[in-house]
Amino acid sequence: MLRRSLVAHSCLLASSVASSVASPLACLVACLVACGDSGRAESGSASAATQPTGATQGPTQGTSDGASESGGPPTTGDAGSASTSSASTGGETSDASSSGDPSLGTTTGFATTGFGDCDEALQATIRDFKVEHPDFEDFTSDVGQKGIVLPELGPDNKPVYAAPGPTAQTAGPGPFAQWYSNTPDTNIPFAIEIPLTEVMPGLFSFESNAFFPIDDQGWGNQGNPHNFHFTSEIHTVFNYKGGEVFTFIGDDDLWLFINGKLAIDLGGVHPELEASVDLDAQADALGIQVGGMYTMALFHAERHTDNSNFRIDTSIECFTAPG
Repeated sequence: MLRRSLVAHSCLLASSVASSVASPLACLVACLVACGDSGRAESGSASAATQPTGATQGPTQGTSDGASESGGPPTTGDAGSASTSSASTGGETSDASSSGDPSLGTTTGFATTGFGDCDEALQATIRDFKVEHPDFEDFTSDVGQKGIVLPELGPDNKPVYAAPGPTAQTAGPGPFAQWYSNTPDTNIPFAIEIPLTEVMPGLFSFESNAFFPIDDQGWGNQGNPHNFHFTSEIHTVFNYKGGEVFTFIGDDDLWLFINGKLAIDLGGVHPELEASVDLDAQADALGIQVGGMYTMALFHAERHTDNSNFRIDTSIECFTAPG
């Protein structure tokens, strides 16, 4: 459970920055201004995320051009430890023991106490793709592309491709339909956990500046130092209490849907970019009301060498698996 603590001591210390703190969110903002990055998670040391379940190793073929890019089945176990589960690949099942991986980064910070009805980590499905897939490694951009998907999820709770054919950043509706669907001989799914740690009172974070959760697995690294070609899918439910903000920083494509409606659009191949959604400011557009339980779905893709950044910062204090 992520039974979050209220914004308290650190906000009081930051009161000199914000002369009048009218709400917990304003207090949190004042704390962030006062504290800077001192409470944020750092990547590059020990892993705090669960390594993905293994799969039967696919052929390791192909190379990349090296150009710079300037839910699923749940796992079990404590954040930071290895776990074992299986991910279905069409009619086949891939399973193996796994261990911690430094490439997933760390989420050090204040310890969160008390786990009851809330999940300790977000359950994610990673799908590994071959470099030959037409949507991977063939596109590059400095700014990405908005509007690749429609503003509402489809009836299968997946993003709906918006264009009738290819775009400047995608090969077309057919290849895109494989991104978040188990497709034999095209992708291999893995289940991982992404823990959110309370890095300061009221702020929960996961950060990795080397997000490579399936190195040497699936189709292999395909001639690269890491496995760069995969998608990530997360489905969860949260209680909207008022004042929450959700921020994503990373690359490449990222679409966040709340209550089935598009809340963040960072689509396309691009370097590390940042976007946030203020739930209070967007409540009407998202169709949400304080006190309600709402779905959140996150769809991400890592499509090009040679960086992979993945960071979540949020003041949402409790996530649970969909019923």
